[in-house]
Amino acid sequence: MSEDQYQLSLRCLFDERAFLRRAVAKIRARLAAPCGRRAGGVLGYASGDERAQKQRRLQILTTRLTEVESRIEAGHPSIVVGGRRLAKGRHHLAAAGITEAAWRERWDARRMFLTADGESGAPYGNYTITVDPATGTVAFVLPAPFRHLANAPRGRYRLACSVSFSHRRDEWLDRAIADQAVRYDIVFDPERDRWYLDASWATPKTALPTPAELAAAGIRLLAVDLNAGHLAGCVVDVHGNPVGRPMTVPTDLTGPASQSDGRLRAAITELIGLAKTHGCGGLAIENLGFSEARDVGRETMGRGKRGKDFRRTVTGLPTAKFRERLRGMAHHAGLVVVAVDPAYTSRWGAQHWKEPLQRQSKTTLVTGHHAAAVAIGRRALGHGARRRPGVTAHDQRIVTRRATGQAVPQPRARGGTSPPRTAGTPRPGGQDLPGPKRPARTVPRLPRPYGETTGQPGAQRSGRW
Repeated sequence: MSEDQYQLSLRCLFDERAFLRRAVAKIRARLAAPCGRRAGGVLGYASGDERAQKQRRLQILTTRLTEVESRIEAGHPSIVVGGRRLAKGRHHLAAAGITEAAWRERWDARRMFLTADGESGAPYGNYTITVDPATGTVAFVLPAPFRHLANAPRGRYRLACSVSFSHRRDEWLDRAIADQAVRYDIVFDPERDRWYLDASWATPKTALPTPAELAAAGIRLLAVDLNAGHLAGCVVDVHGNPVGRPMTVPTDLTGPASQSDGRLRAAITELIGLAKTHGCGGLAIENLGFSEARDVGRETMGRGKRGKDFRRTVTGLPTAKFRERLRGMAHHAGLVVVAVDPAYTSRWGAQHWKEPLQRQSKTTLVTGHHAAAVAIGRRALGHGARRRPGVTAHDQRIVTRRATGQAVPQPRARGGTSPPRTAGTPRPGGQDLPGPKRPARTVPRLPRPYGETTGQPGAQRSGRW
């Protein structure tokens, strides 16, 4: 067991405790309200049967919470070397679609590994597992009981084969030659019957720019709206105006976890390529997280078929995984990622930006998700999500409006400032400027026939001329 597995299991315990506390608090609040009525803004359960089921559910969750809290206090998380999911699959081989021999091979491969964290200043960045950048030879330190098997100085064992890196080789060489920390993992793949050496390292932390600094730099952003089945994007300039046509990147995340993760990475790679093609300096996304909604489930996300479909859609959105994958891949591509508040982006985007986007992109079908992407991009640059009235119309030949930027502030009349005047407009207070004036037109007033009204509201019928 390694320290990384212990820390990961401990974090899982903390997450489970947070989930149980939220669920217990929600059920207790609804149990305190009468059936079918509200108490303090909380709606009680619909029937007595559902209330009784929730009481039993509360007892189960409370017991689980007590066990989790005791394990956290003792510092004893549950760890299965090889994976708990794979261990449970031993009892359901038919459902997993593998034989007992294949399962045994996977189980042994997952439990057989060698990992060593690097340290700066050590030879080639790692003293336990050393990889020579010049020759590619691998040598590692043997434990004390196996020192008699060493074939290299200082109790080391040198492998007969050599390794080579193709992906990000230059970065690895720079770190190894400078003796900076590099972590190595030696794992076995039973399907390919091969041993692999993985190298990883931590990137230095950089100060992220603020929205004001992004706007001052004059860069564009590719705003992305995460949805079930696709990613909706739109390029936004420094003033918050959409540029070009909206884009849609499909994401099919069905299937096994490894397959869905690969498809998600492919979609992020396409997003990064689009950002570089359109000259964007970063990407803007929503800081979404449905952890609390996923925990309490039916208590907050509705019931019936509609609520079930909504819960299924929320569960299928890889919010945290998408954010973390995009952050890492965009950092290596030289792009910044700005996560904004997701409040009202879909509503205000559809209200203010869907119609202008459709007029701008006549050959592309614009949806509310593309309009939400514009609102996300504007918020990332520090602008408001709403569209200011009185902007440029869709056709200057037939519509006359004030031509101005949508996000550039315009000075408005305040205090004693007079409104705009023309040559024929008199000054306030009776003063006027010299200049040509249109002669006044005098219209004679004719008498109306008997019984005819003026056509104005409240006009009285005249009995005489």
